Amino acid sequence: MYDILIIGAGPAGLTAAIYGIRAGMSVLVLEAMMYGGQIAGTPEVENYPSIQKISGWQLAQNIYEQAAAQGAEIRFEGVTGIKEDENGIKTVITSGGRYESKTVIIANGAKRRLLGCPGEEEFKGRGVSYCATCDGAFFRGKVTAVVGGGNTALEDSLFLSNLCEKVYLIVRKDRFRGEKRLADSVQARENIEVLYSHVVDSIEGEDLVSSVKVKNGDGVIREIPVSAVFVAIGMEPDNGLFADFVDIDEAGYIIAGESCRTSRNGVFAAGDSRTKEVRQIITAAADGAAAAIAAANLVNESAV
Repeated sequence: MYDILIIGAGPAGLTAAIYGIRAGMSVLVLEAMMYGGQIAGTPEVENYPSIQKISGWQLAQNIYEQAAAQGAEIRFEGVTGIKEDENGIKTVITSGGRYESKTVIIANGAKRRLLGCPGEEEFKGRGVSYCATCDGAFFRGKVTAVVGGGNTALEDSLFLSNLCEKVYLIVRKDRFRGEKRLADSVQARENIEVLYSHVVDSIEGEDLVSSVKVKNGDGVIREIPVSAVFVAIGMEPDNGLFADFVDIDEAGYIIAGESCRTSRNGVFAAGDSRTKEVRQIITAAADGAAAAIAAANLVNESAV
């Protein structure tokens, strides 16, 4: 029996492990794939406090090693089910066994929605990015493209326009889906060119991205020289496994506020898997700390 069981070994889950151990709890972390989550595939991180520059892989490694050194037990097993008995004990079922815990923190993250076009996978980390605030500075003074029509795409375009010579905003529909104030700001920027009713046909290059081919509603393809393509077409949570266990919103995110408490007592959600506005490494880590402290407090209260 564990005090805290954490699903996911990204920044949120591993931070939760660190704080859980420091609170005197027994902690188990379950991860289906590789620790680090999305940051493990990020070439460089420059927006984490106290660290001027670090590769995403090294940052993930550092957090993992810290959690392990504190005493967290980490197992690489995919979760296949979760249930609760009449006493409130949670049982998490994995490919390798069954684990009982007094509390559970769901920190399985979310993945960026992909374009699915030729060149996207090939140039990930070499000009294809899913986070303008993370990687935009690498393309200062260059020409870039943003794909999407929602708030994230509009915000990314504005952010990049402060750094880049020019930004092409590729919008699938004939209008924005984002807020009017953001749309107005984008349209007022002289170095942002909006391509309505266009989709990405392919991303081209050799070692690095050198251009993007776009197709309009009439099927006409145009090739635009760019140094980077920022994909901002939304996130895809993977919370179907928990849909009958905790409340989930229409977009598929676990409903939980800054306390990280879900609709089920003793179950918390931390990081990108929960409803929130900002999804960054630092906010995931903050969620992990908040969730672990709340879980530890619940365990201590139950023991009184």
